[in-house]
Amino acid sequence: MAGSGSSTEARYEALPEELRDAVDLFARYLSSERARSAHTIRAYLTDIVQLLDHAGRMRAGTLDAALALPVLRSWLARQRGTGAARSTLARRAAAARTFSGWAHQAGLIRVDRARALGVPRAERTLPTVLAAEQAAALVEAPGAGGSATEASGGPAASGTGDGPVDEAQVRDPVALRDAALLELLYATAVRVGELCGLDLGDVDEERRLVRVTGKGDKQRSVPYGVPAEQAIRAYLRDGRPALVARPSGSALLLGVRGGRLNPRTVRRIVAARAAEAGVPVVAPHALRHSAATHLLDGGADLRSVQELLGHASLASTQLYTHVSVERLRRAYRQAHPRA
Repeated sequence: MAGSGSSTEARYEALPEELRDAVDLFARYLSSERARSAHTIRAYLTDIVQLLDHAGRMRAGTLDAALALPVLRSWLARQRGTGAARSTLARRAAAARTFSGWAHQAGLIRVDRARALGVPRAERTLPTVLAAEQAAALVEAPGAGGSATEASGGPAASGTGDGPVDEAQVRDPVALRDAALLELLYATAVRVGELCGLDLGDVDEERRLVRVTGKGDKQRSVPYGVPAEQAIRAYLRDGRPALVARPSGSALLLGVRGGRLNPRTVRRIVAARAAEAGVPVVAPHALRHSAATHLLDGGADLRSVQELLGHASLASTQLYTHVSVERLRRAYRQAHPRA
């Protein structure tokens, strides 16, 4: 339970030994067999510990009793009564079903009763999508001044090193890096964590492909276009060599002190560039949404976009068809005389 919040830790410590052992085994399963991220594991364990704590209050002290349908339904009903959002209820129900299914496979419970647990349908809101012109304006090579916050060692700085950073020395390399990361975000539709995890060996310049490690450590190859190719080449030639330091290793994108660029810094860069370009201030994920929508608008088939995005389920990709349809509806209402 390392890294969990203090209230979750206290609840965990108060559980009977059988339940604590089950939580520990489940954590190892998520990490070693499912290759879940530390963030995902923490979220699952928080939900499961809350469930088992609730079961204890209902005097269901064994794992079999804790995963009985009346206990599971009571747990969700209690949260619904306290105003939990439908998306939260859906996530917690899914966590309970995953935990129960694992416990049954591991021989810890006799029957997986949670299979019959209804999962509340989360309300899906349409993602923020930029128009093609807005996305193009955002990813155009930023001016040197746009990187002053990081260059001066402000909160956007990433990596480690000694002494102050000379703004004049790093301004141009940082601008080249920013151009490369913006082009990559839009060209490949990668998640910000996937972008920051890229190594030099992941970029195939000859075939214009980037090898991306996504959720569950699954790898996929994603193509990129000529503008991204030019930005990457310029960064590798004139940007990265000027930023390299002891902590750089094989990381593709570096902070001003030489360490691997982190997602927080990328979010600052995207927000600053959006403001500079006069487009809505968005998070990096909006470029992923925009790229997927623009691909579908341009005639790409859904399966290809699913593969590019690294979605395990086609249902996740189908969200972008709803975005396209909604945009069509808006255009129709604005333009058709009998709308």
